[in-house]
Amino acid sequence: MTPAINTAKKQNISHIIHQYVHDVKATSYGIEAAEKLAVDPKNIFKTLVVSLDDGRLAVAVIPVLDKLSMKSVAKALAAKKAVMADKVLVERTTGYVLGGVSPLGQKKSLLTVLDQSAQALDTLYVSAGKRGLEIELKPSDLIKLTRGKFASISQLI
Repeated sequence: MTPAINTAKKQNISHIIHQYVHDVKATSYGIEAAEKLAVDPKNIFKTLVVSLDDGRLAVAVIPVLDKLSMKSVAKALAAKKAVMADKVLVERTTGYVLGGVSPLGQKKSLLTVLDQSAQALDTLYVSAGKRGLEIELKPSDLIKLTRGKFASISQLI
């Protein structure tokens, strides 16, 4: 069990765990998950941690095929600027390794924004806390568990 899975279980949130053998040569963890789980990539979301200009860290959850709009995520979080957070700081703050960062069960609860495109989905997949492990749940349940919000924060690559 990972902290992400334990968080969903503790709150009695309906979810499904999906596991696959992670290839260390994979360059995109999200695309790898979509391929190995035979799931449409639009249902797989990646968890990105950003650093805001006021020093706060925040989580942006977007479709794996999209690019995070730094301007949009900063605006959604009432900040002037956002940049990708330092990887060492991400791992220390969340308790997860890169490629396995989950929006759930982080060591320190961070502000969370889920791309509004998720609202059109019945379920989405996010990392369950380690490479090769995904948790499928309703977007509204992810918002509930993270105390997050929906906003338009991504753009197609």
